Amino acid sequence: MDLSAHDPDLPRGPFRYIALDVETASRDSASICQIGLACVRADNGIETYTTYVNPEQRFDPFNTDLHGIDALTVASAPSFPQAWAGLRPLLELHHLVQHSGFDARAITAACRAYRLPNADLSWSDSVKIARKAWPEFKGNGGHGLANLKRELNLSFRHHDAGEDARAAAEVVLLAEARLDQTFETISGTTRKTQFSLPLEWN
Repeated sequence: MDLSAHDPDLPRGPFRYIALDVETASRDSASICQIGLACVRADNGIETYTTYVNPEQRFDPFNTDLHGIDALTVASAPSFPQAWAGLRPLLELHHLVQHSGFDARAITAACRAYRLPNADLSWSDSVKIARKAWPEFKGNGGHGLANLKRELNLSFRHHDAGEDARAAAEVVLLAEARLDQTFETISGTTRKTQFSLPLEWN
């Protein structure tokens, strides 16, 4: 399976930003076994996309217990280079959101492991955004997705890449509303903002 061919399920932009989450097979951050995207449209609607990835290495029982993914789950899934060939063009056009720094490190590690060129990606951290919006959570459950799920009444299945990506996107949307500020302001970046892109692109 090669996602570089047209995938009808892959969202088509432009989007305001894209939240990205990965799950891994082991403590090796390059061992990506699932990638989830939550693409935020101009009207704040969210389009999601999830794909399994064959990490081509062993699964640690701890990781499988966490996310429920094992070698059988990904047996027919694309390898990271195959999946990345389809995802990279979309992701390089948009500013990305991750909840903590793990996801960017994992993508970088997987590219390095497969000797792929470095991707031109720009990132913001929804943990830092949540800290700005809800400083009262510091020392009172924190700003991890599990606590934000409780405090903000989010509905998602933790440790599923697509679900976690959607949760990160929703955290940013709620932070925008709470702070009455745009994503560009609260994320501290103007890089790759999508408002100047045409409404449709191929």
